Amino acid sequence: MKRFLLTVAILSSAYTASKADEGMWMLTNLKEQNATAMMELGLQIPVESIYNPDSVSLKDAIVQFGGGCTGEVISGEGLVLTNHHCGYAYIQQHSSVEHDYLTDGFWAMSRREELPCKGLSVTFIDRILDITGYVQEQLKHDPDPQGVNYLSPKYLKEVAVRFALEEGLTLPKGYKLELKAFYGGNRYYLFIKKVYTDIRMVGAPPSSIGKFGADTDNWMWPRHTGDFSLFRIYANANGEPADYSPVNMPLRVKNPLKISLKGYNEGDFAFVMGFPGTTFRYMISSEVRERMETTNFMRIHVRDARQQLLNKEMQADDATRIHYAAVYARSANAWKNALGMNEGLVDLDVFDAKRAQEQELLQWEAARGDTACAAAYRRIEEIVKYRRQALYHQQAIQEALITGMDFMRIPSTTALENALKEKNSKHIRLAADSLKLAADKYFRSVPFPQVERDVAKEMMRVYAEFIPAEQRISIFKIIDKRFKGDANRFIDACFEHSMFGSRENFEEFIEKPTLHKLESDWMVLFKYSIMDGLLQTALVMQNANKEYNRAHQVWVKGMMDMRLAKGLPIYPDANLTLRFTYGQVLPYSPKDGEVYKTYTTLDGVMAKEDPDNWEFVVPGKLKELYRAKDYGHYALANAQMPVCFIVNTDQTGGNSGSPVFNARGELIGTGFDRNYEGLTGDIAFHPTLQRALCVDIRYTLFIIDKFAGASHLIKEMDIVE
Repeated sequence: MKRFLLTVAILSSAYTASKADEGMWMLTNLKEQNATAMMELGLQIPVESIYNPDSVSLKDAIVQFGGGCTGEVISGEGLVLTNHHCGYAYIQQHSSVEHDYLTDGFWAMSRREELPCKGLSVTFIDRILDITGYVQEQLKHDPDPQGVNYLSPKYLKEVAVRFALEEGLTLPKGYKLELKAFYGGNRYYLFIKKVYTDIRMVGAPPSSIGKFGADTDNWMWPRHTGDFSLFRIYANANGEPADYSPVNMPLRVKNPLKISLKGYNEGDFAFVMGFPGTTFRYMISSEVRERMETTNFMRIHVRDARQQLLNKEMQADDATRIHYAAVYARSANAWKNALGMNEGLVDLDVFDAKRAQEQELLQWEAARGDTACAAAYRRIEEIVKYRRQALYHQQAIQEALITGMDFMRIPSTTALENALKEKNSKHIRLAADSLKLAADKYFRSVPFPQVERDVAKEMMRVYAEFIPAEQRISIFKIIDKRFKGDANRFIDACFEHSMFGSRENFEEFIEKPTLHKLESDWMVLFKYSIMDGLLQTALVMQNANKEYNRAHQVWVKGMMDMRLAKGLPIYPDANLTLRFTYGQVLPYSPKDGEVYKTYTTLDGVMAKEDPDNWEFVVPGKLKELYRAKDYGHYALANAQMPVCFIVNTDQTGGNSGSPVFNARGELIGTGFDRNYEGLTGDIAFHPTLQRALCVDIRYTLFIIDKFAGASHLIKEMDIVE
């Protein structure tokens, strides 16, 4: 380990500024790997003030918001800033036709008005430990050394607990361990987490600000959205994590971020911390094509069909819109991402770049007299070819029949089925009571059965369009035999006759359940068929995927060794762990003759306004402030109101809500998106085109202060004029 870090430290001096914008770096290695390059780009604070394992640093104000976003603590009273789209499900959770916070926004004017968010957590990273040596030693004694435990979350959790016991690490309530594999299983880091679960909604702008531009502007630049929301962490009297209680208090925080109103200039240094989700930088070219033609293909075509139908229903009824808002937003986001990625992979010649990278490694290895990477490369290509059909089918099932159909969340009937087979009256009664509770929860989650019915019909049509008849899941044999091949009639039968088709059907069944009714229930049979389809495709790929993981581990190890030897960047793929990335505030040119500036203003919001298009409606209060130029001290020197800006930092999904810092470590914005031209970044970073889109912190404060009149929140913050 010491030799590895020494090598990295020596090589870091050879870094050039042009490479500084690529990389999702581990905080534990910043001083050795990145300090020199960052100082050359303009960093004005010690690296230890960003991450210090022995004292408080900026890292300690960065949180994982929920399970897939980032947030930052911006006041000493536990106030957390994140994106509007990250808080969207919780804004929806509290919304109704009578209190439509999605449309109108929400602002708690006192602590009593802050709303508890069921199911939401905020996680701090207490410590990060490199325990590669310990894990590798444990794997030597693993009962299945040729298996896949080196990547298994379950196995790594057991190793983490074992390590904690041996090291005498105690975990109070709210603390968790997470041990993850990096570099394809060549390194291991242990994260000690502190998780708070009493989180309350404090503020959110109306969707006409927080979601301005909606699907049309999603993944695009220039952008004009105030994509932010505010929440607060509550704790017990000792400041420790606790379940929700009205007696809990706002968390007292010693190190909230300082907020700068000084802004930025083109070329300024900037850095970001957050929890990027998943990248695939070590894919070979055949894997890239596989991704395009399976996962991305299905996301593009299946989600497009579903979204068109949902959007029509949502625009026709407010209650429907509120219910499906978060589901639609998540779906549309992934749809456009897949669309842009496929376009970019072709337009930017990523295949040629990948092939050149592959040949570089293979030639470098051959010159050393080794063949391990060459063998791994051939095996990966064979596996990709072998699993192609099964993966394609698996993605069709996942997108159309699971993600696409909400009613597939019907409760499990296994316990009742077993009890009925046993003919044990006590067990039948207990299982029936349990199923009643689950069914009630299910029916409350699907209040619009006609919408679900229409979506299901469309998803069956799309699935059948892409999967040949002889390969389809088994339920289609029943459809062919009992419904003369008419999938629409089958879906109608599900809703009209299944116990889960309506509350009335369920009540009739549960009053006198029989094994025959349960085993012939259309929705139950459909769910079993889908699960069986997933299982069959998984079994086809099971052994091949194990071999792939081993080959991938060898390939990535070779890439690491070569990059170290050549002085090139060394960073692991993103895996939803805390990372650091840095770069500059820079414009870009998407095509010949076009140059995009580094920032946008409120002028652009007004230019895009279209009162007849819900995506571009501008609130009346915002127009009043614009006409009066009532921007307070949040305006630019030229009296314009900044809205968004871009940096060339290396980010992906999960970075949503990430704090963007200036060279002095002060908060200047919040990352919320990437540009369309940079969507290939999950596979291959493009330094001249990839940009992270950020809400200017001055726009955020302006909306809180001037638009919402929530100046009491501004007073909590440490603002540098």
